[in-house]
Amino acid sequence: MIQLLIVDDERNIRQGLQVMIEREFPNHYECIHARQGQEALDKVMQMSIDIVITDIRMPVMDGVQFLEQMRGLDRSIVATQPYVIVLSGYDDFEYAKAAIRYQVSEYLLKPIRREDLFDALHRLEEELEKRDLVSLRLAEVEQYHLQKDQERLQRLLYTSENDLTLLSEVAEGLVLPEHYLVCVFQYKNKEGTSISREELGVLVSRLCSSSSIQYVAQLYDREDRLVWMIPTSEVHALEQLAELAAQREVEGLLIGVSKQGSLLQHIPHYYDQACQALNYGFLHPGVYLIRYSLIQQTFSTWSVPEEEIRLLGNTLGSDRDPEIEQRLYQIFRIHELIYLPLAYIEQVAQQINEQVLDEIFRHYGEASVEVLRLYRRVGNLNHYRYFQDYFHDLENVLICLDDYIRQLRLIHTQPQHLKEAVQFIHAHYDRPLNMAIVSNHVSLNYSYFSEAFKAYTGESFVVYLKKVRIAKAKLLLIESSCRLNEISQQVGFESSRHFSKVFRELEGITPQEYRSKMNLRSLI
Repeated sequence: MIQLLIVDDERNIRQGLQVMIEREFPNHYECIHARQGQEALDKVMQMSIDIVITDIRMPVMDGVQFLEQMRGLDRSIVATQPYVIVLSGYDDFEYAKAAIRYQVSEYLLKPIRREDLFDALHRLEEELEKRDLVSLRLAEVEQYHLQKDQERLQRLLYTSENDLTLLSEVAEGLVLPEHYLVCVFQYKNKEGTSISREELGVLVSRLCSSSSIQYVAQLYDREDRLVWMIPTSEVHALEQLAELAAQREVEGLLIGVSKQGSLLQHIPHYYDQACQALNYGFLHPGVYLIRYSLIQQTFSTWSVPEEEIRLLGNTLGSDRDPEIEQRLYQIFRIHELIYLPLAYIEQVAQQINEQVLDEIFRHYGEASVEVLRLYRRVGNLNHYRYFQDYFHDLENVLICLDDYIRQLRLIHTQPQHLKEAVQFIHAHYDRPLNMAIVSNHVSLNYSYFSEAFKAYTGESFVVYLKKVRIAKAKLLLIESSCRLNEISQQVGFESSRHFSKVFRELEGITPQEYRSKMNLRSLI
């Protein structure tokens, strides 16, 4: 709807204008009222007004003063000036001159003729449509140029330092200070997922609203991270921005900062430094800014402790939780963690996945749903914002698996629980049964019971129960004259349809065919 501001010190005139306009243009205008110029000026600054209808003679601030001050408002306050219709009871040359000076679109004399007012509004609606169309076209052109500039600058980050011709081409128009820094911004949530470039841009923009930091260039890289090039003199302002993020507890925001650069062709190199610094945020929870110079202090030589990882796998199932925790601390060298290269953490995590976790699930089968969820999560470091979260989940998985393996071994060496479970199934096959009911009856963990039952009987719980029920049904088909729906209920099936489906699945023929076949045999 078009926002229409009606300014007049007489209430009857304001309301009369609104009634006339709404009758002629139903659901087309939203009318806002002001009693004099100062009140109207406040509304123009607070709201997006499209058209103003104003009287000239008013108390406090008259119409001419109002127009003068409104036209003088900065674009940051009023992005687009409204069209103006002036109402006056005076056919005076001085008012006409004022109207021209302040870009008045229409000048109507009181008493107002409806036709004149409606014609004026029609003309202004056409002007609004033209203006909106021009604004749209300009916005599209601006967006196109912005996108091209972004693409050009993005290419700069990935151009070879040796390709000076291409570097000069893509950096055309970019004026670098004598010394610069490359900064890369990233925000990750608790699941390790980065937010979109739009969300990141809004987040950084809000932080910058309380900062005086200046950058030479701003763009997004191929991973939708925000990249700044700033003068080295702005480093203090950048640190203040990081402190502001900490004060506002914007946990997950991290800024990677390169070493100082001076040459255009070195921008890709310093961008890479900033990205490396950013990655090390994984090891530094609660830190919002990391310099590349910090990660240069990490160990240059290291090796994956393969023997320690092998012993960790052997420890599982021994009910020695403290030893598992101690080995993990040793393997990841927790006391030296901040001095370790990220590649060490990545390779150790991969070895634990392949040699410990994958091997356990290959030999012992799948554990509980919760353990499986954690197992899949710890399989990828990118699922985490910080190393400490990964380490905590890995520790939990290993302790759960230790208990899981121990329980399975106990069940295999002492199968009386499983014998009792089989007896329970044979005694209660005609009732609603599931694995949870049976495992609870024999006081075994659901997950342990699932694997142990399969190992003990050679079949999964579901298949075993089906076979027991179908075996009982076959006897009833031969020895009784009960109908199929009666037999299905007597052996524990919810419906005769499901009974027939399972029967055919296991026996290859329908219950009716089986009964006919067995009756024929008895006659021969």
